Amino acid sequence: MAEFDFDLFVIGGGSGGVRAARIAAGHGARVGIAEEYRFGGTCVIRGCVPKKLLVYASRYSHTFEDSRGFGWSVDEPTFDWNALIAAKDKEIGRLEGLYREGLENAKVTIFAERAVFEDRNTLRLSSGRTVTADKILIATGGTPNVDPKLGGGEHVITSNEAFHLEKLPERVVITGGGYIAVEFAGIFAGLGAETTLIYRGEKILRGFDEDLRDAVTEAYAKSGIRLVLGHVISKVEKAGTVLVGHLDNGTHLEADQIMYAIGRSPNVKGLGLEELGVEQGWNGHIVVDGASRTNVDNVFAVGDVCDRFNLTPVAIREGHAFADTQFGGKPWQIDHELIPTAVFSTPEIGTVGLPEHEAVEHCKVLDIYKSSFRPMRATLSGRDERMLMKLLVDGESDKIVGCHVVGDDAAEIAQMAAIAMRMGAGKEDFDRTMALHPSASEELVTMRNKTETRRQAAG
Repeated sequence: MAEFDFDLFVIGGGSGGVRAARIAAGHGARVGIAEEYRFGGTCVIRGCVPKKLLVYASRYSHTFEDSRGFGWSVDEPTFDWNALIAAKDKEIGRLEGLYREGLENAKVTIFAERAVFEDRNTLRLSSGRTVTADKILIATGGTPNVDPKLGGGEHVITSNEAFHLEKLPERVVITGGGYIAVEFAGIFAGLGAETTLIYRGEKILRGFDEDLRDAVTEAYAKSGIRLVLGHVISKVEKAGTVLVGHLDNGTHLEADQIMYAIGRSPNVKGLGLEELGVEQGWNGHIVVDGASRTNVDNVFAVGDVCDRFNLTPVAIREGHAFADTQFGGKPWQIDHELIPTAVFSTPEIGTVGLPEHEAVEHCKVLDIYKSSFRPMRATLSGRDERMLMKLLVDGESDKIVGCHVVGDDAAEIAQMAAIAMRMGAGKEDFDRTMALHPSASEELVTMRNKTETRRQAAG
């Protein structure tokens, strides 16, 4: 067997790569890792974590308003964007330090630079140094898309830049209808910006349950967010300090910032994958099997670069399974079924399992239980808001195949529901569970009457 500098070399210091490196090192492997930007990856540095901090900040505007209904007298609150960004940056710096510390404690050799393939066992670092490894793991994540055909594309920002704006824009236009676009629309609107969300489709949040899509759309419209559906920006011009977005219907919108959130692509450019012969999919994603192995048998990949389920906990679990399998003598693969997820809009979405349009294709008989109600807090605050709870049940097996929630703490509720569903809970199990009163989540165990039953068409 050839002698290499490392048993494993990881390209990318995000959540999946760092977990794989630490676990492999814990199994006794000699591990190196290269990260060209900051350790922690998209999630920690410019994704889930800073976004959630901004979501919290944006919701205080509602909290201040609601407090009056509970007897509080609040002077006119003011908001300081720079103070928020400074606090966010301090926390991100702390977390990045923990990621580095974890690698150092595991005796992983750290390279704060870019690494690209020279051959299947050799990587060239940006410093000019080459390193060799028996196995190589690619965990370079994804990068935001901007339409390359967009005229004036140099004037727009993505989520990367949104976290580092020098000031809060008074007017912002966001293009996109997925997680990131919807979440940032809620953030900017909650912080006081005049916010417009443009999406080419008829409804935002494609792929989610229709009731969830409708509930968030209605809530956003009530909150003052302008929704422009069925259209796209064809060109962006800069007129002084103002940006002008020209729509495909001949109209235009003026804004201080125009943000593109139209999806993300695997971050593979310039890695040398084509020369190595690594198989890639339609958008450049790395094709892997259930054990995260590519068609080059010593090269593996985990996380968003594979474009399977682009969620941080999935990348972490994939990295852990890879390390245990390759270096720990404990082979296992992750199950990509029943992955809970959330959209941190305001109101929030928490969901696990199948949306109705997919469940009806999987179940010969689908029983639907649905409840929409005013949350208890709104009775005194006077806010016009509603929560939605929805359970989808296989009418033949009684197994719950989908749980969908819109409203406060929806993500927390969905996480707990995911445990029960993973254990195979049926509707009868939910019905037998004692309600926790008064709580919103008790609705999930007190819904007794079916809203609808849908049957597959014979044929």
